[in-house]
Amino acid sequence: MGHWLERNIIEPGKLPLLLALAAFIITFAVTRCITRLIRAGRGPFHDVTGADGEHVHHVVPGVFLMLVGGFGGIAADARGLTASVVAVLFGIGAGLVLDEFALILHLQDVYWTEQGRQSVEIVVVTAAVVAMLLAGFVPLDIHNVSTEERLTRGNAIAAVLVNFVLVLITLLKGKRWLALWGVLLPPVALFGAVRLARPGSPWAKRLYHRHPKLAARATRRAARHDARWAGPSRRAEDWLGGTPTGERRGEGRGR
Repeated sequence: MGHWLERNIIEPGKLPLLLALAAFIITFAVTRCITRLIRAGRGPFHDVTGADGEHVHHVVPGVFLMLVGGFGGIAADARGLTASVVAVLFGIGAGLVLDEFALILHLQDVYWTEQGRQSVEIVVVTAAVVAMLLAGFVPLDIHNVSTEERLTRGNAIAAVLVNFVLVLITLLKGKRWLALWGVLLPPVALFGAVRLARPGSPWAKRLYHRHPKLAARATRRAARHDARWAGPSRRAEDWLGGTPTGERRGEGRGR
């Protein structure tokens, strides 16, 4: 493990990226736990308010930390310990900002609504893409790599690029959760890419309007899928991001 870390992370200078990813994921998880405790009225936590009593969203310190981490790293031409510190600051800031991505997108507080689930989705995508950067997109930036090993790493890059295309197709077909899992599991992306698109998706609107039989098949298949998986999917989304307003049971009003 130590040799792998040295050769694949430290030697090519990817340690700050690894630290930023870890800080990003941990910050998001901790933030979600705290906001759910606040919403339920449990624990010592509470919303932060300004002098006028207005709620201060955690996107605000998040933006500040991203600025400090980003511009600090550039200005100081960060290396060594400094690079690791600014990377962690940037990761923490990014976790706070993207946890409220839906607020930025809709320009209103939709944290505990259906639209608020978009924050969870963008966090999952971001974490997966950064993990891919660590593992696949820059695997040749390592010293003293043999020709055979370089070929192997080149094949890994090609596989990642193909998987990216499959994920994009899956997303255009309206299968967002398959697309999210497909970033990490290529067979899932392939499965989503070859299946019929969901009605109303960009893919269906573009290609199915000239094929009514295909559109009807897609509608029937989507109805069967929703009847079978809507419940488990909803529970998984609630577990990750919290139950939207209007569907809560036994929780306080919170944010």
